[in-house]
Amino acid sequence: MTNNVLALLFSKKIFILIALFSLLCANAYSREVTLSHQGITLNANFIALDHWQQRPVLLITHGTLSHNKNELIATLQELFAENDISSLALNLSLGLDNRHKSYDCAIPHTHQHEDAITEIDIWLHWLQQQGAKNIILTGHSRGGNQTAWYASEHDSSLVSKIILIAPQLWSPKYAREDYQKRFGKDLAPILARAQALVARHKGKFLLSPVDFIYCQNTKATAQAFVSYYHNDMRKDTLFLLPKIKKPVLLFAGTEDSVVKNLDKKFVQIPHQNNIHLKILEGADHSFRDLYVEEIVDEAVRFINSQK
Repeated sequence: MTNNVLALLFSKKIFILIALFSLLCANAYSREVTLSHQGITLNANFIALDHWQQRPVLLITHGTLSHNKNELIATLQELFAENDISSLALNLSLGLDNRHKSYDCAIPHTHQHEDAITEIDIWLHWLQQQGAKNIILTGHSRGGNQTAWYASEHDSSLVSKIILIAPQLWSPKYAREDYQKRFGKDLAPILARAQALVARHKGKFLLSPVDFIYCQNTKATAQAFVSYYHNDMRKDTLFLLPKIKKPVLLFAGTEDSVVKNLDKKFVQIPHQNNIHLKILEGADHSFRDLYVEEIVDEAVRFINSQK
């Protein structure tokens, strides 16, 4: 067979594959949605299928200082669309106007952990205004905790189920140890100073330089520092789970070095029939490769189940 014939056959195969892909995606569209909130623009990526309002739609929240186009979130949206499930992946503003990329550590931190609760609510109601009637709250890492926090305090009739992917765990002891390990410093005196400033109504005072979350020698307001480091057990997802009434699917990776031993700690909380744990052997915190496909397969079954 000549090279020309082979090239022609290859070209035809590529054309057929492209045509099939186009047909599969003809009923879906992707676009950025923007909203105004307290003087800044919020944005989210919306992948919607035809008549999406008549089916479940996911509202997805990313992890710490990240964004909605990171590998995990983007892949989740694509795979859910292949399963005829629409999704809205929000970018938490983190106090910035129309933020898209990962947070730049050179920018002063004015955001607070609980700001996400407000922004999840804003996007939930945007979906409602577009006609959504069945919303699945979904979050990864810190975004998983923020999703659980929202669900524990807002038992909305719009929300039918919750999916939490390696959601944040937290304790004062862990916060101290992690700060010491990450930055080689004692958290206590820095937190005490920030709390004292907040108590004197000087929460917007910039601590500088200060080590904060993943950022070394950055700037952060006293109230931001207190929000992320003070003792509030709502930052621990396992503390929140008993307060959630809707069905919850919880994913844990056995090789997760960020949210460690979630599977082992899960068994320590009171048993609830509405909480379902799926352990992925060998998965790390990012659930790369086949693990994200396994997440979507399990999630689709969960979404379509009557429980």
